[in-house]
Amino acid sequence: MYSTPTLTLESVIPEGERMGQFTLSPVSPTSKRPVENEATSAIIWRRFRKHPGAMVGISVLIILILSVLLASLSPYDPEKSNIIARFQSPSWQHPMGTDALGRDQLTRILYGGRISLTVGVMVVFITLSIGVTIGAVAGYSGGLLDNILMRITDAVLTLPSLLVLILLSAILREVDIPIFQRNSVLTIAFVIGLLSWMTFSRLVRAAFLTLRELDFVTASRSLGASPFQIITRHILPNTIGPIIVEATLELGYAIIEESGLSFLGFGIQPPTPSWGNLLSNAQENFLRYPWLAIFPGVMIFLTIISVNYIGDGLRDAFDPYKVLQKVGEV
Repeated sequence: MYSTPTLTLESVIPEGERMGQFTLSPVSPTSKRPVENEATSAIIWRRFRKHPGAMVGISVLIILILSVLLASLSPYDPEKSNIIARFQSPSWQHPMGTDALGRDQLTRILYGGRISLTVGVMVVFITLSIGVTIGAVAGYSGGLLDNILMRITDAVLTLPSLLVLILLSAILREVDIPIFQRNSVLTIAFVIGLLSWMTFSRLVRAAFLTLRELDFVTASRSLGASPFQIITRHILPNTIGPIIVEATLELGYAIIEESGLSFLGFGIQPPTPSWGNLLSNAQENFLRYPWLAIFPGVMIFLTIISVNYIGDGLRDAFDPYKVLQKVGEV
């Protein structure tokens, strides 16, 4: 016969861990404790801060934005000619030289930056409005409506963008509509935005196709939420990350498109300065006076590379599944 072993308090709970005899080990003040309930925004910012390229990019972009906003502090008029001072090389008086009409190049570049950045922001707003709306409706509805909207998107994608941009820009400048006036920033932004929303629509649609099948959407639908409420209050907030990243990159694309149109003569027209038409005006005298093209080109380059690095940092910050070796999270 086997005897049943007798269980005692001493055999189950070691001495020092019984009721009334717990011992606390000292905690070093330098020991790291896990952060509980950390806000999502704090996690994103922490990851973004550890991306060196993104931090340099946002610093450069802030400096550029502040510079163009303070352009009015310049003692020179961006459109006033001074033939005596034409084609002066960079100096203390004119840090970026003067152009063919004696106008200070630095002042014109800063005022041109206002135009180019304004067009970029307006294009992002237009593409977001069109692309997110079409993508959300297509992704949530599915079926025939999804097929129709995506075929329209595919058709717009097949258009030669540069040729259509030139054609629309030329047509809208001649149309007798108050908001589409000749040499209008809104005209250029509308033309570029009208051909740049497709990436947003495809991105949002792909996210909606996945999210609409999840339990929280089914629960909202069973509780009587309307499709509009489900799209705007439940699904769309979960796609903010990819949308922000794409919007950041779209800003860079819009600035390049505006510069290209102005360079070809279909964008902002002189004497109003923009980075594109400054480059266009410099091409005739580039070999003799290279600073006329170098400085506007450098401004475009710094803006685009800064925006791209910011977008790269945001993509890594919003991606919880990516192994972020370069930002020190492995």
